[in-house]
Amino acid sequence: NNKTLVDFALENEDSDIMDHINTIREAMKKSIDEGLATNEVIPGKLHLKRRAGVFYENFKKTNDFSTLVYAYALAASEQNASGNIIVTAPTCGSCGIVPAVLRYMQEKKGFSDEKVLHALATAGIIGNLLKTNASISGAECGCQAEVGSACCMASAALAELFEMSLDQIECAAEIAMEHHLGL
Repeated sequence: NNKTLVDFALENEDSDIMDHINTIREAMKKSIDEGLATNEVIPGKLHLKRRAGVFYENFKKTNDFSTLVYAYALAASEQNASGNIIVTAPTCGSCGIVPAVLRYMQEKKGFSDEKVLHALATAGIIGNLLKTNASISGAECGCQAEVGSACCMASAALAELFEMSLDQIECAAEIAMEHHLGL
């Protein structure tokens, strides 16, 4: 029907879907900000030290983008491990991937909040397809189901940010999934 995935989401969800997605975007941002701002030990018997802040400081010295993306992802993951609020994107175990990728791209390329909302809508559709037709469950299919699904969602979101066609968005998600098969 020559529609985008964002059009599909807007037509098939409640009228407040973009408000809801904005709440998700804000929660993702907050999990990264709070994760980077603390160096408390992660609660639990293992007494694990948080490392996101260390990687963030390393980024400031090296300006290596992969270190920054990792710091963002780890910040959200450490918030999860500490029992704080995160966004399951699509699961708790993979909660840092989509937020880290979108935050980095927004900062690096200056994408508007509206474009990020559209990217999250696209990522959500891909996540729903995976949940319905495959699995996002680590318990069911191993960790690659969680991380692989998140990578599919992030890849589709990136393709949406760069205004790629529906076929290109689908291909981006598929390639991300393909690289997690058999792990």
